[in-house]
Amino acid sequence: MMITAFAMPVLIGGAGMAVDTAQWYAWKRELQHSVDQAAIGGAWALTNPASETKYRTRARQEFAANLRITKKFASEPDISLADFGDGDNNSVIVAASATKSLPFSSFLTDSGVTVRVRAQASFAEGKNYQACLIATSETGTGVDIGGNATVNAECGIAALSCDEGAVEIDGSAVVKADSIATCGTADVPEENQDAVAENVHGLKDVFADLAPPTNATPRNYSCKSSGTGKNKTNLATLSAGTYTGGVTVKCTTVFQPGIYVIDGGVLDLSANYNVTGTNVMFVLKNGATIKFGGEGNGNSISLTPMQAGDFLGTAYQNNADRYASILVFEDRNSNPQQTHTLTGNSNSLVEGTIYLPSGELKVLGTANVASQCLQITAHKIRIAGNAHLETLCPTVDTNSAGNSTAKVRLVG
Repeated sequence: MMITAFAMPVLIGGAGMAVDTAQWYAWKRELQHSVDQAAIGGAWALTNPASETKYRTRARQEFAANLRITKKFASEPDISLADFGDGDNNSVIVAASATKSLPFSSFLTDSGVTVRVRAQASFAEGKNYQACLIATSETGTGVDIGGNATVNAECGIAALSCDEGAVEIDGSAVVKADSIATCGTADVPEENQDAVAENVHGLKDVFADLAPPTNATPRNYSCKSSGTGKNKTNLATLSAGTYTGGVTVKCTTVFQPGIYVIDGGVLDLSANYNVTGTNVMFVLKNGATIKFGGEGNGNSISLTPMQAGDFLGTAYQNNADRYASILVFEDRNSNPQQTHTLTGNSNSLVEGTIYLPSGELKVLGTANVASQCLQITAHKIRIAGNAHLETLCPTVDTNSAGNSTAKVRLVG
């Protein structure tokens, strides 16, 4: 009985301390979960420009929503921004505490117990990527620039492939680009590395849901002579419609405004003749390909796309803004994977978007293509030889290559 009498205070004290300790752990677990959620909620708010000024409110809401047993005696959360890694104010820190007296422990300490917790969540905003050279292939190398090619595309390069080497720039190629974005990795020279963004998820083909327009009026290509002797000229003046079997220029050629459906064959503008087309769109169907360039030094090509106003009053007016500025539109459903070329010694002025979702575009030889705003979106893009490709498209007019997703993670 004496032993039991001496042991009872220890037994009761141990039981009391165990009960209080269990409650302290319950408080800490609940508070830690609350500040974790508050930090994550505040960080997500900061990834969105529309809500970034309300990140403190969002953090407080998440903190309060996760309190139960400590709700009446928890402190207000302390919310602040902090640097994380190489970033500047790129994380949210939330700290809180809870103080309360319990019957047994307060008897021993004559005070309450305070539990303190802290959480830190980093964030990175999503980014909209603009690009005038976009490869839509989701596998392999999408953009391949080699040889002695010179590419001036400061408006951006993008590849949707998530594989290694989705963008390859090698050899003696010289490339100027403000951004090079890919879902995979990019193998580029040192001078281009600062522009590279790898493992970007959210890149996409913004025209993927757009159906190609059509023009069913049957047409034929023919050259007509005028004048005599030294004044004799051959001229083909073409009207919009469907050209079955392709178009191969055989004389000076003028494409009048409108939609030209190339049903099979080749749209071959490479012969030694001048070619002009203002406010035109070429739609490639049933295996049709394009060959822009010149096999001699005497020809020139000048092509400009249709504008939004050209589609008003047509079946395509609801998407007029999206069709506007597309110069070549390959039908992804009826055109098996084909190879298209820009080649030769021509001095070409080509404006608008060349959209080849199923095809590979090769810019080869000594092609010299300059424009104010030429954009290429193709399954794959290959630029080699001594090709020179320059596009001065301003960012505001450049096609979107999609958005990277915002990132938030708990780091402390």
